[in-house]
Amino acid sequence: MKLRTLFLVALSTVYIQIHAQNSIELKAKFDVPNKSINITQNIVYQNTSNDTLYTLFLNDWNNSYSSKKTPLAKRFAEEFNNKFHFAKDEERGITSINSIKENNVQLLFNRVANHPDVIKVELKQPLLPLNSYNITLDYNVILPDDTFTGYGISEDANFNLKYWYITPSVYNGKWHYYSNKNLDDLFIPKADLSFEIEFPKNYAFVSELNTASLKQNDSTQTVFLNGKDRVNTNLILNKFSDYKFVQTDKFTIVSNLNNEGLPPEELAMITDKITNFVSENLGSYPHERLLITKSDYKKDPLYGLNQLPDFIRPFPDSFQYELKLLKTALYNYLKNTLLTNPRKDYWLIEGLQTYFLMKYVETNYPDTKLLGTLANIWGIRSFHASDLHYNEQYNLFFMQMARTNRDQPLTTSKDSLLKFNANIAGKYKAGIGLKYLDDYINSNILEQTISEFLRQSKLKQVNSIAFENLLKSKTNKNLDWFFTDYVNSRKKIDFKIKDVIKTEDSITLTIKNKEDNNMPISLFTLNNDSILSKSWIENIAKDKTITIPREGANKLALNYDKTIPEFNLRDNYKTLKGFFFNNKPLQFRLVKDIEDPNYNQIFIMPLVEFNNIYDGLTLGTKFYNKTLLRKRLNYKLSPQYATKSKSLTGGGSISYSHNIENKNLYRITYGVGLGYSSFAEDAFVTKLTPSLSFSFRNNNDFRSNKWQHLNLRFLSISRDIGDNAIIDVDEPDYSVVNLRYSYGNPGLINFSNASYDLQFGQKFGKVSANYEYRKLFESNRQFSIRLFAGTFLYNKTESSSDYFSFALDRPTDYLFDYNYLGRSEASGIFSQQLVISEGGFKSKLDTPFANQWMTTANVSTSIWRYIQAYGDFGFLKNKGLDPKIVYDSGIRLNLVQDYFELYFPIYSNLGWEIGQDNYDQKIRFIFTVDPKTLLGLFRRKWY
Repeated sequence: MKLRTLFLVALSTVYIQIHAQNSIELKAKFDVPNKSINITQNIVYQNTSNDTLYTLFLNDWNNSYSSKKTPLAKRFAEEFNNKFHFAKDEERGITSINSIKENNVQLLFNRVANHPDVIKVELKQPLLPLNSYNITLDYNVILPDDTFTGYGISEDANFNLKYWYITPSVYNGKWHYYSNKNLDDLFIPKADLSFEIEFPKNYAFVSELNTASLKQNDSTQTVFLNGKDRVNTNLILNKFSDYKFVQTDKFTIVSNLNNEGLPPEELAMITDKITNFVSENLGSYPHERLLITKSDYKKDPLYGLNQLPDFIRPFPDSFQYELKLLKTALYNYLKNTLLTNPRKDYWLIEGLQTYFLMKYVETNYPDTKLLGTLANIWGIRSFHASDLHYNEQYNLFFMQMARTNRDQPLTTSKDSLLKFNANIAGKYKAGIGLKYLDDYINSNILEQTISEFLRQSKLKQVNSIAFENLLKSKTNKNLDWFFTDYVNSRKKIDFKIKDVIKTEDSITLTIKNKEDNNMPISLFTLNNDSILSKSWIENIAKDKTITIPREGANKLALNYDKTIPEFNLRDNYKTLKGFFFNNKPLQFRLVKDIEDPNYNQIFIMPLVEFNNIYDGLTLGTKFYNKTLLRKRLNYKLSPQYATKSKSLTGGGSISYSHNIENKNLYRITYGVGLGYSSFAEDAFVTKLTPSLSFSFRNNNDFRSNKWQHLNLRFLSISRDIGDNAIIDVDEPDYSVVNLRYSYGNPGLINFSNASYDLQFGQKFGKVSANYEYRKLFESNRQFSIRLFAGTFLYNKTESSSDYFSFALDRPTDYLFDYNYLGRSEASGIFSQQLVISEGGFKSKLDTPFANQWMTTANVSTSIWRYIQAYGDFGFLKNKGLDPKIVYDSGIRLNLVQDYFELYFPIYSNLGWEIGQDNYDQKIRFIFTVDPKTLLGLFRRKWY
């Protein structure tokens, strides 16, 4: 009896497990003219937890396109991508759910607050542990245009679909659901899939799933697809398919990557080479096909010189295609087999992708340079960048963020990463970190552990902690530093050789750890450039003194092979011959380069500039130490000859930036600058400016556009007026102490910034405040308002002089902060240059200055696209006079906000300006050609 009972219990357990296998059966009918899919779907999903569930959560990521207020829409706005915001309603996607049923009984459901692409379903009966739910859905999907994320329907009605049908969320003690933010990171349980898809006859389909059969009808065709243990189900329907199926001994690659015009036999050899490499290092692929699309590659391309146009591409076509295919194959393979949470626990997959990409190049192309064939061109080969190997780019990209204090821990939720970190620097940090770890452990332990981990974890929900535990079990070395300091923090790696005592037989040296971590460092002894020994020094809390045999060494170096992503390599060397100041000789280089830590480098750059109409074209040379990676200490000296004023101009500066981690105050900068240039015909100004500035951000949210800045500076202004000058200078030379606090939140939808300015000079003291707000409405209309108020605390200047007065339309710029092309012009095109500051008016009124106080408002709103109406209104007060009301209005062409704008006055205190004489001289313009300012258009999308 007991045996019979045990048998029945065992049988029932097997029955539950067999019938509880997650599965999705789906019937989809495409309606191309309406860009929609009608779907009926059955989901069977097992409750594998120990909890009883009363509600279910489903992912409906197609609905993330449904409005301008979804998390996806907000993500676009955060990255200054206005394409989605300006799109028409019919260009965005939406999901309409007709019913969700269980055993033909309608279930209650609703969309989760703040997650319109997540559905909460109320169950009729509680779902017990190890039991399964079985629900049926009927819904209609209207697809978005593919211009937003690369997924959806194209202009010529081709389909590239991902996350296009409803899927269950993961529950393992808590629900793991979140919204689509264009990160390709949906977290769903694996399931057996069975699809029946009906689409027009003139389309070809491509899928990773196995094709069971294909049925032809009069005007449509139906394909039957299936797959076991799947999480990723792209579906491509094209009128003309450019996908190639390449079958290898391992698995079939289905791809439409640009093959660079390579012959079919070479493509086949490359594909076979890559599938062998992937299988050898990651294990056998559990599915028959691996799909690799242009869209996949576009989201994670080979950055750097690989993206140059074909006619200057520095790498062979075969190498280019090989790495494109490999990089995408590694990532898709890992995502399909290693089932980690792709939003919360992504670093291991991305680190393995980069690690094996580096290994592939080391194995097959060890001599390939970072600059490719450009490294051999005369002139370019003299740069240090031409000496670097291809794999050194990964450290450079990561260090770009570390040096600018923008790096983030690898355990940061992916939707909280800066775009540059999410797309580039983070995965490179993970990859080079694994390389660092491999070198430290040695004995091939890391790769053996990776192989075992991937084999054990294949098609199982797993996390990076399991990998950590497995790796720690394989070695006696302490690895806590890697997972705590390297992976889970922003701690930098930075060591230096502090003191050296040498004898004939031994060397005693002190290694200083300049950061707060417990990471190991490699120590090399060298004879000239030959490596004599390499050892790992561990547990350096602050300083550690060691003694090693000399054995013919004449040089010591830390991290000589640059395997460790160290913050600063410039203090890693000590010579054992001669004097210690010979450690790093002085080196002059033409034009900015990647830093060579073996030298004290000074860069020389020819300058050809046009800064103002008085100096004209300026020719000169800049001497500076700034490399492609930011340094803490930067200096430059740039003497120039002005061809029009026929004088020596230019300037110089030196500054030091102190980066602060894990605080809202993230940077303190000390500096001093000196400049000499023309400000009128035969009139020159010398500006000396020592300064101290503090930069703030939200340390808990790097993606926030909010910023704060506090700047204290002293400005000494002296002028030199020549005999041929056509201007009079009434005010003697002067100095000003300036304290300015500013903050802002420059978003695409809501833009705001403000500043408070305090100035003290010998003859005047003034305080002012400025606030600006812009709003982009859902109707795509824009409204902006700017408020200014300023008053003199004291004003001892002559009543006839407005040099230090508040300006209504064109500030005198006595601090020489603005890039006026013709700052002293009273007429002509250069006098029409507009700088929105102080009063911010566009019309030149009869009372353009205020020597007591001023308050103004500048307003503009959209008429059509970039055409806006503007209006300015204010009060100003001069000594001994009554306050005066001022106003103007007109049309604004907002071509590129803050960079290129035109203003056409219409009506003001002067009357109808549009009908007055010389109207062309009343038109005002904003035009910016400063490369640093224009770079902000790019930087704001990535940082």
